Amino acid sequence: MLTRAEAIAHGVASHDPMNQGMARKLRERFPAMVEAYKQWCQQTNPQPGEIWLWGDPDKLLIINMITHEGDAEDGRPGRPQKIAVNRTFRALNKLVVDERIKSVSMPKIGTGVGGLDWHEVRGMMDSQLGELLIPLFICIPSEHMGPIRLKS
Repeated sequence: MLTRAEAIAHGVASHDPMNQGMARKLRERFPAMVEAYKQWCQQTNPQPGEIWLWGDPDKLLIINMITHEGDAEDGRPGRPQKIAVNRTFRALNKLVVDERIKSVSMPKIGTGVGGLDWHEVRGMMDSQLGELLIPLFICIPSEHMGPIRLKS
């Protein structure tokens, strides 16, 4: 949350209540984003692999990467799907280019609460995002160590 990046990307489920991991922290800081996300999900019924961009008044962009399905009724998300994570990285690449985003910070998508293997996720990131010419920061919880710069 202390990043100087122009955008923060994080993994969510469709119809996610955003009450775990990075999503919970973003929910606490940007409650308007959560309400807008709920409305968008109700209107579009997004599928895993899609992304949704939200911008706050301070110009920070939040990129919600739908890595798995959630339940619209009870809001309980499932587990991230590798194919959906890969698709969200591809969509993120396109978004960065189309919107001319200058830097992105994100956690290790799908590896915390989601339980995916970081080495597999990192391989997908390298494959889909490796050609971007912007700083891409991968943040890990402070109890492990500070943010690491993966690519510049």
